[in-house]
Amino acid sequence: MTLLAARALSLTIALPLFTDLTFAVTEGDRIGLVAANGRGKSSLLGLLSGDAEPTSGEITRARGLKSALVLQDVPPAILPLTFRAAVLAALTPEQAEEESWRVDIVLDDLQVPEAFRDTPLAALSGGWQRTALLARAAITEPDLYLLDEPTNHLDLSRIGILQDWLAALPRDVGVIITSHDRAFLDQATNRTLFLRADRSRFFPLTYSHAKTELGKADEADERRFDNDLARADQLRRQAAKLKNIGINSGSDLLITKTKQLTERAAKIEASARPAHKEGSAGAIKLTNSGTHAKALVALNEAIITTPDGRELFRTGQKWIEKGDRVVLLGANGAGKTQMIRAVLAAIQGADGAIKSVPTLSLGYSDQMLSQLPDKATPFDLVTRQTQADSTARNLLAGAGVKTDWQGKPVAKLSGGQKARLAMLLLRLSAPNFYLLDEPTNHMDIEGQEALEGELLTQGATCLLVSHDRHFVRAVGSRFWQIIGKRLTEVEGPEAFFASEIARR
Repeated sequence: MTLLAARALSLTIALPLFTDLTFAVTEGDRIGLVAANGRGKSSLLGLLSGDAEPTSGEITRARGLKSALVLQDVPPAILPLTFRAAVLAALTPEQAEEESWRVDIVLDDLQVPEAFRDTPLAALSGGWQRTALLARAAITEPDLYLLDEPTNHLDLSRIGILQDWLAALPRDVGVIITSHDRAFLDQATNRTLFLRADRSRFFPLTYSHAKTELGKADEADERRFDNDLARADQLRRQAAKLKNIGINSGSDLLITKTKQLTERAAKIEASARPAHKEGSAGAIKLTNSGTHAKALVALNEAIITTPDGRELFRTGQKWIEKGDRVVLLGANGAGKTQMIRAVLAAIQGADGAIKSVPTLSLGYSDQMLSQLPDKATPFDLVTRQTQADSTARNLLAGAGVKTDWQGKPVAKLSGGQKARLAMLLLRLSAPNFYLLDEPTNHMDIEGQEALEGELLTQGATCLLVSHDRHFVRAVGSRFWQIIGKRLTEVEGPEAFFASEIARR
């Protein structure tokens, strides 16, 4: 049964986000909605939920269809509420009075610990706040879930719980998910919609397989376009020859034939459609300045502690050598971010058991992008390093921060714009060592792939933390895992990924 059908759907906000979009959602569909930041994914979910109207086209819904839109941001009004009260508030007053028992069933399904259920949402992490939004949707028992970036701020065990929860939904329920987590899309979806300004593509496949087929389809379009233009050119050459013959011989028949060939060539050219060329949401480029040192960072039985001084683990003796891309693995709370901070402090001059060479030039980005001052503007931040206004504006535009945003405070930028700005500032600092804590947070798939490519092709040396399984697999060359109270080098990330997913 079809739950929802979109036909010839278009939406323009200043520029066309998508046009002539046609697809259907049937019972049991798990659709991954993929596009770069700012290309209309959230806007499309708003149209499908009925919260907004398209520029043109129509959406047909099954009679009585109940949909639930789970947004990325928590409504300020529910932040003071406890987890339990926030979920209960999603019911009508009559339901809340008579069926409050349903709250605990939903929270059990999503494996929310008892200790969190009576805690105000404002006091919980972003991951738990997102879980609360999902619970608020689930308690209404919708026929169609519209989930906007549901994995943001979730660790691997919570992503595993989300995957299980989606798999356990009733078979007649549909789900549309926007996500930049490629491994999650492969696990949680069975169809993929690539949203484009024109000629969006829909495949009955998981993301990785759909991406392969998308490439083939674009290549076929390119060949078809080239063949059409070649055919039109051939017809025009034939027409030119016949025209000369017709003029010299005075044949009206040949002149008529010339006109027909020219008209056919014009029709072919008018109907020929070039292959889709994805306009970049902003380039991500890195540099890797030189150093003759072999080992850039050395750890000699460093003790990693909590901010209040409690020991988390010891590093043993380890080195990060030129060209190493070391991924730090460990459960939430094990001390990954604390180790990143300890290495940062050592590089910045703190004495201790972590040492760096004098020639080390640092490029640092944390998961909250706190290196970007909220009140500063992108233009100010870039001109501090470039000194030239025109250069700064071109660099920012190339990184996806358009002119009208360059003078606004960083606090007003989207998460994707902040992530690309952070990568631009890293490049301009010309580091030879990158210290990256969750660098792909808020970054679209295009940006993730670009960052992966830059880290690999530039031969970058880095120590990084990431929950993104695809990114870790693509980038990591060495893996350090926090096991118990020790930092242990392991062969790869797969055992850790499997244990974290199983930990749910």
